[in-house]
Amino acid sequence: MLDRRNFMKTCSGIGLAGTLFPGVLWAQAEAQGAKKITKEMIDNAAVIADVPIADEYKEMMLENLNDQAKGYEEIYKLKIPNSVDPALVFDPVLPGMKFETARRPIRISAPRLPKEFEDLGKAGMRPNYEALAFASVRELAELVETKKVSSVALTEMYLGRLKKFDPMLKFVITLTEERALAQAKKADAEIAAGKYRGQLHGLPWGAKDLLAVKGYRTTWGAGGFENQIIDEDATVVKRLDEAGAVLVAKLTLGALALGDVWFGGVTRNPWNTNQGSSGSSAGPASATAAGCVAFSIGSETLGSIASPSTRCGCTGLRPTFGLVPRTGAMALSWSMDKLGPICRSVEDCALVLDAIQGPDGRDRTVHDPAFNWDANLDWKKLRVGYLKADFERKPEPPQEAPKEEPAKTPEEQKKREEQEKRREAARARAVYDRKYNDAALAKLGEMGVDLIPVELPKFPYDAIRVMLEAESAAAFDDLTRSGRDKLLTSQKDYDWPNTFRSARFVPAVEYIQAARARKLVMEAMAKVFEGVDVIVAPTNGSQQLVITNLTGHPSVILPNGLRGEDAPKYPSNDPSDFQNAGGPGTPTSLTFLGKLYSEAKLLAFARAYQEATGFHLLHPKLEI
Repeated sequence: MLDRRNFMKTCSGIGLAGTLFPGVLWAQAEAQGAKKITKEMIDNAAVIADVPIADEYKEMMLENLNDQAKGYEEIYKLKIPNSVDPALVFDPVLPGMKFETARRPIRISAPRLPKEFEDLGKAGMRPNYEALAFASVRELAELVETKKVSSVALTEMYLGRLKKFDPMLKFVITLTEERALAQAKKADAEIAAGKYRGQLHGLPWGAKDLLAVKGYRTTWGAGGFENQIIDEDATVVKRLDEAGAVLVAKLTLGALALGDVWFGGVTRNPWNTNQGSSGSSAGPASATAAGCVAFSIGSETLGSIASPSTRCGCTGLRPTFGLVPRTGAMALSWSMDKLGPICRSVEDCALVLDAIQGPDGRDRTVHDPAFNWDANLDWKKLRVGYLKADFERKPEPPQEAPKEEPAKTPEEQKKREEQEKRREAARARAVYDRKYNDAALAKLGEMGVDLIPVELPKFPYDAIRVMLEAESAAAFDDLTRSGRDKLLTSQKDYDWPNTFRSARFVPAVEYIQAARARKLVMEAMAKVFEGVDVIVAPTNGSQQLVITNLTGHPSVILPNGLRGEDAPKYPSNDPSDFQNAGGPGTPTSLTFLGKLYSEAKLLAFARAYQEATGFHLLHPKLEI
C-alpha cells in the first residue's frame, strides 16, 4: 500500500498541502486499495478540489511518492485525546478594550418568598417539599440559609422527581445519588454550624453529561461512549462543589452536543412531550423546566443553550467566550465552546455565574474581568438597542414553487410533499409568533426604555461558520477515520457523522481565511456596541445567534409568553424531528445581547424585563 507520509510531502513540495487536493486524492487511493497513485486519480481529485495541476506536476508527484517524510499518519499515531486544545487560541478581545477589574461583593435581591413558603420552619409546620420544586435559586437559598428547609430533604425531593419523570422526559443519563446525599448531609451540618458558603449552598443541580465527574461515567450522549470514564472533576464541577451545591444527576445531551437525540432516546419538552426538548443542552433545560433540579449547567457552541431554553421555557445565560473555564468539558469547537447556567430566573443565572466564572490556570482562553452582580443596578441608565429590521421583518408569503421535473418515484413525491409541509409550518409559526415580539417592544416602552435602532453587520456568516465544522471534525477525527461514527444514534444529513466527513474536505487555507473574516466581524460588532450597552433581539432573528457565537458576545434567553390554543401545530408528532416545535401551550422567548464581559449589566436589564412580565413563573403541568 501507499505511504501517506511520502505522498503528503510530495503535495507540499508543489504547493498543494494547504488545499483540498491532498485529502481528496488520498481518499481515492485508500478507497480503491491502490498500490500507487495514478494520473486518473490526480485528475479526479483536481476537479473536486478546483485545483489546476499541469501534467509535468503529475509526473513529479508520481515519481516522488516514495520519498521519505513525516506526514499525517505520524500525527495520527499520537492518539491525541479530546482534552488537548490546539496551539492556536481564540480571543474575542480587541486592542484597546477595557473591562471592570475592581471586585465588589455581589448584591442580591431582597428576600421575597411566596406566601405558601413564609411559614416554613415554624413550630409544628412540616414543609411540603414538593411545593418547592419550581422555586428559584434565590428563594431556595433563603429557605436553606434560614434553616426552614434542609438540603437533604431538597435533594431527596429532586431525586424523587428525576426518577418519577425521567421515563417520560428521558433527561437523565446517570443519577449521582450517593454523591448527592453525602454532599447534602455535609451542607446541612455546615449550615447548622454557622458555616454558610453562599447562595448555592445545599442546592441540588444537574450537569450536562459532557462535564467530567470523578467516579461517574461521562458519555457525551453518544453511542460508543456509553461507558467512558474520565478520572477528574471538571473545573465547573469543582467550583460548584466549593460553593456547597449538590450534584444530583448527569443530564442528557444530543450525541456529541448536537440536538436532543442521544443513545438512550429523545429528551422531551415538558410542555409538549411529543416534541424533543431541543439541544444540545437537552437534559439541563428539560429537567430545569420540569422542576427536577434547582438549576443546571449547559454548554453552547452555536445555540445549545439558547435553543433548549426557548423550547422548554427556561432562562439561559450564554456567557462571554473566555469567562467560564471549560477544563474537563468535552471539546467540540475550541474557538466557540462556552459553558453557562440554565435556570428559572435571571438572578439565578447571575448567582450561578458568580460561582463558576474566572481563570482556573488551565483553560488558556479565560480572562479575569470582575463580575459584580447588583440586583439593584439602575438599569434605566443603560443604552438599549434593538434589531429594528428583525422585529419588523414579516415572514415571506407562500411562494409559487419553482417548476421541477416530475418525481420519478412515489417515495420522491412523498418527500417533496413533506418538505413543503415543513416549510409551511415554519412560516405559519413565524407569522403567529410575531405578536410576541411586538408585545415585548410594547412592554419595554411601558417600562420607559428608549429603544435605539441598530443593525448587525453584513458578512458571509455561513461561510465563516466552516471554522466550527472543521474544528469539530478535528476534535472527533478518530471517530470518522475508524468508522465508529456509525455508532451514533442519529444519522441524518445534518447530524455529526455527515458533517465530520464533509469537513475533511475543508482546505487549511480556507479555514484561515474564515478566521480572518471572523476578525472583521469582531471589529464590526465592537462598533455596534459603541452606541449601546444591551441589544434586544428576537431569539429566532436572522443572524444574531451565529454572529454573537462567532464574536463571543454574551446573551440571555428568557421566556416571553405561552402560545395560545389557536397556535398552528406542526404536521408531525415525531419527537426526533428537530423542527417539531411550537403549537398550543408552548413557550416563546426573547433574547438580550451584551458587550463582552458585561454580564452584570446585561443580566440586570434582563431581570427588569422578567420582573415586569412574570412569564418565568409559568410552569408545565406534568402528569404521570
